[in-house]
Amino acid sequence: MKKTALIFVLMSILSACTKDLTSLNVDPKHPSVVPSFTLFTNAERVMANTVTSANVNLNIFRLIEQQWTETTYLNETDYQITYRKQPDLIWSTFYSGVLINFEKAKSFIQTDVKDAGTQKNETAITDILEVYSYYYLVTTFGNIPYSQALNINNPFPAYDDQKTIYYDLLSRLDADIAALKVGSGSFGAADLIYNGDPASWIKFANTFKLKMGITIADYDNTKAKTVVESAVTAGVFTSNSDDAVLQYTSTPPNTNPVWVDLVQGGRHDFVGTSQFINLLNPNTPTQDPRLPFYFAVNANGQYVGADNGSGNGGIVYSQFSLPSGPLLTPGSVGKVTNPDFPADLLDYSETEFNLAEAASRGYNAGGSVVSHYNNAITASIVYWGGSATDAATYLLLPNVSYTTATGNTALQKIAQQEYIALYNRGWDAWIVNRRLAYPVLAPPANAFSAYPLRFTYPISEQNVNVVNYNKAASAIGGDLVTTKLFFETR
Repeated sequence: MKKTALIFVLMSILSACTKDLTSLNVDPKHPSVVPSFTLFTNAERVMANTVTSANVNLNIFRLIEQQWTETTYLNETDYQITYRKQPDLIWSTFYSGVLINFEKAKSFIQTDVKDAGTQKNETAITDILEVYSYYYLVTTFGNIPYSQALNINNPFPAYDDQKTIYYDLLSRLDADIAALKVGSGSFGAADLIYNGDPASWIKFANTFKLKMGITIADYDNTKAKTVVESAVTAGVFTSNSDDAVLQYTSTPPNTNPVWVDLVQGGRHDFVGTSQFINLLNPNTPTQDPRLPFYFAVNANGQYVGADNGSGNGGIVYSQFSLPSGPLLTPGSVGKVTNPDFPADLLDYSETEFNLAEAASRGYNAGGSVVSHYNNAITASIVYWGGSATDAATYLLLPNVSYTTATGNTALQKIAQQEYIALYNRGWDAWIVNRRLAYPVLAPPANAFSAYPLRFTYPISEQNVNVVNYNKAASAIGGDLVTTKLFFETR
């Protein structure tokens, strides 16, 4: 009787609390429906973290481009990209952490944003960042899932042709630019890059369009010229104040991924390469003014790089220059490893290098090769903490001044200086280096493969999406790091 009475009391209490027993299965910490702006913000943050990260499981392009080298474990320095399965994490992060959330945000915007102008602006901004994300996937792998990629009901998406994807992305950018309206509402503070400002996003989209046009200039000069000149006419970045940066905070959880990877992770096994640091004229009166912002001095107060691939535990990191930042290297004036150092997603310096290249190819770039070249270098130096006077002095150096600069052609001169300016943006340096084939990077002594012209497809795709993987591998000429992508013609 006592048990029966107790059960009755408990049932009465439960029924008094709720008549909807299915609600007991709802996890309030993981809601099934969320506001569209939260999906957008999270995807934007993950996207920025991905292209900024120094995590050896994800973003190893500083090592491939020999900005840094490892002193202990040389797998990534030696191009062993399957050891920690970087292709798998890049693939899953972009598709599952970035693109699917941008796509969901676009869908939810249609129902939870009532103002028509705001709805259009938010949809266009979200799509611009989808284009940005796909750009890195297609220039890394080649053929990828695209038209069927974000359908959660299709676990085995077909792969689309890389050129077809790329040209469609350009069309999407044009549509997004046309859809954006200055004066209408937008994301506001939920946008971590431009605070939802439509005018800034229009300029960003045109600037990224310029970048995409230049990327295919060797492959399709006619298309590239049309794309570039259209972007220039519409208006691209004109100063460092236009830069697309995501500002991190000085305390977790929204901190600079490089700080997370190196400082919080307690890692000192990444140092500058002698090849890269020597480009900056270290320990001389005419050194590159960016050098103290890029790297810290070693234990002897000098800027010294390690020969690429010379480590494997046999060298002491204190003999060499680590990435800058006082928390990693006390006394450093640089910022690379500071917790609040921002993610640089697209900047004015890169834009001016693209305009210099456009002018060298005979496109209408709104200026001469020399003027854009000088503007690009000056913008980079000022961005990092130098002055316009520092830049003017640097531009007088024989190996820098455009007339006598390193390189046998205009494109080589531009590529050499863009390579230096793209420090800490290894992914973009890799894309530029592959399409212009300059500067020439000597392979590490124990290279696992040739210099990677692409990343191989994820092991997960090879094991699960077998039929479509095999078709894609065959279509591009083999799932190899030496297989050239469509824009790599040199």
